[in-house]
Amino acid sequence: MASQQVLLKAWQLCCLANLAALRGLQGDFLLHPPDLLLFYNLEQVREADCRAFTGRAARGDTELLANLPDQRAALQHAALACLGGPHRQLSASDLLLLGVLVCDMDASSIVASDPQVLQNLQRCPQLTPAQQAAINTLLASGRTVLGPPVSWNPAGLQALGPLATYISPSLWAQVQEAVGLDFFGSMVAACRAGQLSQRDARRFVTSFLEAETKAKSMSSRPKRGTATVRPCIHGNITAATLRDDLFLVRYDCSQLESCLGSQVLKANLDPLLQHPLPAECQRVIKAKLAQIYPSSVPEEQLRLITSLVYLYTHAEISLWNITSRDTVMALLASDVALENQTEAILQKFLDHKGKITSALLVAIGGSRLCWMSPQQIQAIRPSEFRLAGALDVSSCPQSRKDVLYSKAREAFSSTRSSAAYYHFIRPYLGGAPLEDLQHLAEANVSMDIHTFTNLNPHVLQSLSVDHVTMLLGQNVGDLQKARSHPTVSSWLRSLNRLALGKLGLDTDPASPASPTGPVPSTPGTRDTTLWASHLAATSGGSGNDGPYSGSPPAHLRCLPLAVALPSSLLWLLYWGSLGPFGDCSQGACTAASEDSTMLAPHAGKSGPVGGAGCQPGPGHRPQVQGTRPSPTS
Repeated sequence: MASQQVLLKAWQLCCLANLAALRGLQGDFLLHPPDLLLFYNLEQVREADCRAFTGRAARGDTELLANLPDQRAALQHAALACLGGPHRQLSASDLLLLGVLVCDMDASSIVASDPQVLQNLQRCPQLTPAQQAAINTLLASGRTVLGPPVSWNPAGLQALGPLATYISPSLWAQVQEAVGLDFFGSMVAACRAGQLSQRDARRFVTSFLEAETKAKSMSSRPKRGTATVRPCIHGNITAATLRDDLFLVRYDCSQLESCLGSQVLKANLDPLLQHPLPAECQRVIKAKLAQIYPSSVPEEQLRLITSLVYLYTHAEISLWNITSRDTVMALLASDVALENQTEAILQKFLDHKGKITSALLVAIGGSRLCWMSPQQIQAIRPSEFRLAGALDVSSCPQSRKDVLYSKAREAFSSTRSSAAYYHFIRPYLGGAPLEDLQHLAEANVSMDIHTFTNLNPHVLQSLSVDHVTMLLGQNVGDLQKARSHPTVSSWLRSLNRLALGKLGLDTDPASPASPTGPVPSTPGTRDTTLWASHLAATSGGSGNDGPYSGSPPAHLRCLPLAVALPSSLLWLLYWGSLGPFGDCSQGACTAASEDSTMLAPHAGKSGPVGGAGCQPGPGHRPQVQGTRPSPTS
């Protein structure tokens, strides 16, 4: 099962981690997916297991903890504690154990660590400017296997992987010219083949060419009074020229303007834009297109200029003709149009009698919904919105969340099962009013902490401790993992000590979270905490008992599977999502009961529900794939 890498979202993993803690399955962590370990209750990791646990958790994707800042900090604190405590200089063996957890290190720690740290940093989905500067400091020191920049070679640069795109112009200026050009050609070739993103390739090209420009200006300074636009020096650009991976080295943006003819541009727009053009060169191409097409860029060309779309104003977009859904999808793909261009592009499509269908909504993603006008959102037919399913709109501004929630209620109001209704409405609850959240609290939905952090902060301020406790239900203990999240922190600051104690958070919410590390274990004895909690939850205790560390109570329908199978959590990950043993794949491990009802806020009628906060929706299936894709915001 672990080898199949079932792809689950952060809120699902959080529910599963609670389930693992409850059932005493954390001891099987070596058989569990690394991503799941990131959400585990670290207080229940035995000291004897800390190195093995850290090594496996360090292979996970820490970006999944974006809404759980305290859990992320606690994970790093526990990992360093496992190595003997926080220290500035990490050895190669330390770094091998820490893996992706190094992505949260500060700049000074990176510089002071063993050069092996570069291998760890290659796995980071994003680096802060300070971390990027630290990488350049380390590379400039000559302490890495590459040696000083003057001795670098193409193979060594290739070994840097994505970190090579962060090398500064000052370092490129020290690299031998032949080595730099060889590596430049390989990076452009990778970009044109789709093996390197345009964004990463453009960052590399911009830095490399800046060093080249400075070197050329030092050797041949122009005389005073010379023209700013240079004549074409290297010859007119042809189709063959554009096939050269060193094209951008030989033709800077000034030469691109002087040497690129209109006919060549029209006939070779696609191969030209496959090159990772710096922003200045992109502006040159846009200006030339305006000369060729003074009234409007033809629709067939719009699909080719996606890398230039961000340069166009709303007034310029208003002149386009967009009649095809394929054109809309090309222009609104991720990393193409700016967010605030979404409305203008869609409006041109709607003006030509286009329809926003479910297929289009799924293709452009939930984040684009954030930038549609309220009128465009209201124009979406409820049936199309319903077919699009649960879209991620967590990044939307609050005003759009409010509109989208109203639209979602309209679209999903006909859902017969209240559990299914909650599954579909969950991503849109960031726009829910107070009365709807109070209703959900009384309906025992067991909202996951990730959905909770995306609620309207102003509405949350009006929720009482009792309502929040009921709303989170089995997951209330996860407040500890997210107490520094702005939404949660703001709500906690409004509470007194008594209320915080009721939530198990009786420390100052304004103070930094106190990360917890592995608990010591006595040699020769077995940690029985997990088994004790498991027995307590399944021995007929009162349903009013408080939650245990945010872990959901066990449900009898799932117990036979947990008992019968080795590493049962892994089987729950798979079989639970298929349905025969109940809805266990997303942490609540519950099944809808025909006898249990809730008053659905959308319909005013009763319907079945059963722990909907951690259940998959209808037709849910695990997504099995070889690798996890890089994260998006």
